[in-house]
Amino acid sequence: MKKRLTAIALLFVVFASAQESITYQKPSPEIMQLADFERAPSVFMDSKREQMIFSYRDTYKSLYDLNQDEMKLAGLRVNPVTNISSTMTYVNNLKTRKLKDKTEQQVKGLPANARIAYLGFSPDEKKLAFTNTTKSAVELWILDLASNTAKKISNQPLNANLGSPYVWMSDSQHLLIKQIPSDRKALIDDKQNLPTGPTVSNSDGKVSQNRTYQDLLKNPQDEANFETLAKSELVKISINGDQQKFKSDAIFSGMNYSPDGNYLMLTTIQKPYSYIVPLNRFPMTSTVYDKNGNLVKVVNETPLNEIMPKGFSSVREGKRNISWRDDQPATLVYAEALDGGDQAKKVAYRDEVFVWDAPFNAAPKSFFKTQQRFSGIDWSNGNVAIVSDSWYDTRNSKSYLINLKDNSSKIIEDRNYQDVYSDSGKFAENKNQFGRNVIDIKNGKAHLIGAGFTKDGQFPFIDELDLGSMKKNRLYTSKLKNSKESIVDILDAKTGQVLVVEQSPSQYPNYFVRNIKNGKATAVTHFANPFESIKNVYKEVITYKRNDGVELTGTLYLPANYDRKNHKEKLPLLIWAYPREYVNKDTAGQNTQNPNDFTFPSYGSFIYWVTKGYAVLDDASFPIIGEGKAQPNDTFIPQLVANGKAAIDALDQLGYIDRTKVAVGGHSYGAFMTANLLTHSKDYACGIARSGAYNRTLTPFGFQSEQRNYWDVPEIYNTMSPFMTADKMKTPMLLIHGEADNNPGTFTLQTERYFQALKNLGAPVRMVLLPKESHGYAAKESILHTLWEQDQFLEKCLKNK
Repeated sequence: MKKRLTAIALLFVVFASAQESITYQKPSPEIMQLADFERAPSVFMDSKREQMIFSYRDTYKSLYDLNQDEMKLAGLRVNPVTNISSTMTYVNNLKTRKLKDKTEQQVKGLPANARIAYLGFSPDEKKLAFTNTTKSAVELWILDLASNTAKKISNQPLNANLGSPYVWMSDSQHLLIKQIPSDRKALIDDKQNLPTGPTVSNSDGKVSQNRTYQDLLKNPQDEANFETLAKSELVKISINGDQQKFKSDAIFSGMNYSPDGNYLMLTTIQKPYSYIVPLNRFPMTSTVYDKNGNLVKVVNETPLNEIMPKGFSSVREGKRNISWRDDQPATLVYAEALDGGDQAKKVAYRDEVFVWDAPFNAAPKSFFKTQQRFSGIDWSNGNVAIVSDSWYDTRNSKSYLINLKDNSSKIIEDRNYQDVYSDSGKFAENKNQFGRNVIDIKNGKAHLIGAGFTKDGQFPFIDELDLGSMKKNRLYTSKLKNSKESIVDILDAKTGQVLVVEQSPSQYPNYFVRNIKNGKATAVTHFANPFESIKNVYKEVITYKRNDGVELTGTLYLPANYDRKNHKEKLPLLIWAYPREYVNKDTAGQNTQNPNDFTFPSYGSFIYWVTKGYAVLDDASFPIIGEGKAQPNDTFIPQLVANGKAAIDALDQLGYIDRTKVAVGGHSYGAFMTANLLTHSKDYACGIARSGAYNRTLTPFGFQSEQRNYWDVPEIYNTMSPFMTADKMKTPMLLIHGEADNNPGTFTLQTERYFQALKNLGAPVRMVLLPKESHGYAAKESILHTLWEQDQFLEKCLKNK
């Protein structure tokens, strides 16, 4: 005991100094070699899997990228100069290739210093639209895939502040674009305009359950600036650049053409705006026009939605999820709550689904009633549809097969959606005559592609499903040894050609065409492994049990050449984890980790440190379970401690670790976990908590998977908050947070106040605030410095403690 107190005292000397003047640092060479790598391109394809697009981007952003003009309004973060999200990640190069060819071709005519975003195929998939962001505007470009040449088609700046600024028209020759209004008002500068009065908000006495959102409107100046930045005028433009004004300026949040292209549904945001919820809950009106812009029908009007019933399965009243039906020329489909949107009400059916044929002269027709909350419809190229519903409290989901000829239905799947072992997979799709993705049915049969998680490992599969008898025929099960195969799509069911991605711990994920009938595979891409220095580390998915019998897993990494048989050297252990909630032990104990996944070190794990002599347990299971009437968080702390102890015990029994040298770390809810473990357990020598929330009374209307509010269960909120027990936290901890965190609940203030409490109470703690960074860190300078901070901290407080 005396030795431990002495160690803490020495560490306090290390951490007790006040502000530290420091420049951005880089981690040690072993880590730097892994962190400073060239990112492989991303690949996406047309619906027929014939045309491949390779998009390239920088491995990291820079501080220059983050240090741009930014306005935070109604849940948005936008650049008011360029009129696009200030958090956008850009592509800087494009190459193309036919699947059957061997080499990629450089796209000709791309803009200099390209900053490409919002790529989208034309309906005939012969062209690709994309935006390019210059220093002052967003431009529209078109890539002709036949000539592999790109060109700019509009000199007028687009408005991408609310997302993609264009939508293709059905003829593949025209697009509808959102442009900056020619008479846009100047933005109001708060520093140059004195307020004319106070900001006042009222409550009408109705009970609601709103979480703590970031970047909300705060005053009339914000309202005016939001309106200025969000308004667009709609213009019809040809691929040759010819323009025709379509609609005057409004705040267009949605532009959706009917499958046949004859109707357009425009959704606009209306006043009054709100200071307590983001723009997706502002009043909205959805109006259908014909393709020439003539009014057909106002199909939906949604009022301001500041009042919501409690519970994750509660919804607002009125039409929801309104969209075009994929298998019909021009039919809208939507759901309405039958319980007033309140999950607490007891009713036989929760939602009713309606269909409504254009031009909407007749009343909508009832299509189906769901027992639980409606979650979607998959249409097909046959006479069936699949309706899905779900219920959060039970984690149950159901799928209903609807016969479109007589509207009869039957339940074809009824499962706990967290039960990955029972997942039957997703239906293979193709494009129908309208260019919409639908379930591909031939001769009354469809195909299911599944991830294939089982208690014995992961075995992806393809099933053929007879929709009449509902009998399944297993066509293929992937049983590769020492590598993992993920099935992307079925290219030709008759010949057995499928598109897959294959990878191993040292083989970067690459595309292959596999013939499932003869087993032969042909490589399509040849991306190299950028992390050669860790190709020989030992990797294993280990399983172990918690003290209550719950099975747990984690991916273990040991240094290359470590003697696992004699293990005379006891290694310091790093555990990286994130708690997840379950409603039963069986699903909580299921394994979704595959030892054959490619080993991809990132700042979101501790894998880097396997090169420096540490054992690393990555993605360790930390289930929080609530069975029966109990809620998971009722026993959050003891379950959290038990999860960590089980992992340490398992590795200690294997003989690999020095259990006096164990560190734990996590990001966001994983940071919350870390602070609680250091406070309530003696199993750890130190911990790293990044971008967390530590005082749950500051998120009083729910957090993570907690639906109850603070006044329902104050003891739960208080007990779970490490801030409330800061006087008991005496273990060294590194706190890191982005200075501009945009995640609901994890305000940077959470870390600042927790650090202040710990510092004043004498805990050995270091706080690092990263300028310009949001909830996830993006700039290379920030990420490398984060790795340096963690490296220095672990060397001092763990390895050489």
